[in-house]
Amino acid sequence: MSNEERPDSLADQAAAWIPPWQRPAPAPPENPTPPTDPTPPAADAADLGPQVPLQGRSSSKIELVEERAGGRVGDDGETGEGVSAEGVTGEGVSGRDLGANVSGEGASGPGRKRSAARARPVAEPPPELDDAELRGALEAILLVVDEPVSELVLAQVLEQPAERIGPMLDEIAAGFAAAGHGFELRRAAGGWRLYTRPEYATYVERFVLDGQSVRLTQAALETLAVVAYKQPVTRSRISAIRGVNCDGVIRTLVTRGLVEECGIESDSGAHLYRTSTLFLEKLGLNSLDDLPPLAPFLPDDVEELADAAR
Repeated sequence: MSNEERPDSLADQAAAWIPPWQRPAPAPPENPTPPTDPTPPAADAADLGPQVPLQGRSSSKIELVEERAGGRVGDDGETGEGVSAEGVTGEGVSGRDLGANVSGEGASGPGRKRSAARARPVAEPPPELDDAELRGALEAILLVVDEPVSELVLAQVLEQPAERIGPMLDEIAAGFAAAGHGFELRRAAGGWRLYTRPEYATYVERFVLDGQSVRLTQAALETLAVVAYKQPVTRSRISAIRGVNCDGVIRTLVTRGLVEECGIESDSGAHLYRTSTLFLEKLGLNSLDDLPPLAPFLPDDVEELADAAR
């Protein structure tokens, strides 16, 4: 055998060997394959095609699916990634969703939740009453109230805008006055209430009293007048104005609800008193500003009397 035909010796082969890190990089192929992701992507039912039947898979096909999907079939038939016993699923997709995908009934993407949005019924606004019906409803309510009722309460009860109630009450009051009824509608204590007309007071008094005296005593009337015009006022101040002790009269007025406590005087620590809402209601007044002035009832020499009292 000649030297040319004789294979190289081990020494020659070792001398000609090149380490892998020094070898030139191979030329890339014409159709490069995408790099392999260490985390296998979720299997798609469309990629699996006919190789993944939903029912009656063979073990070989299951192995093929496992190899392509990168997952394993769990014992419970459903896995987070890879293949489930009901079909091939993506991440967070159940086998039932995949079955719907393959059959063309719809797709459920990863993490997508199906929820049927229920339309909530919208409450319809209450119907707006016409003027005639609103007038009749207000008159009916005012006939049964036992104390003045405000416009806001009437609007809430009738479920109507508050801006319609005030003008309608003014119209009703004007209609009663024009018709000459024995009663009238007027404001009192921040609300509205029906009252008998002053010219018919004697007949009403005869019917209500029926021989029984329920009037306040003269002392109670004087004390109530002092509280009404001087409020808030203490009991000692009332007694000084009247010239007599009025503790018992004050207790009577408080018991009847015509006078109420409203705090304590900072200097003396005495209780302060004022008239109540019932007082305005009984007198038919809307506020204390409607009280008649005292000047016409004062004597001409009131200043001389005041100086003499000092």
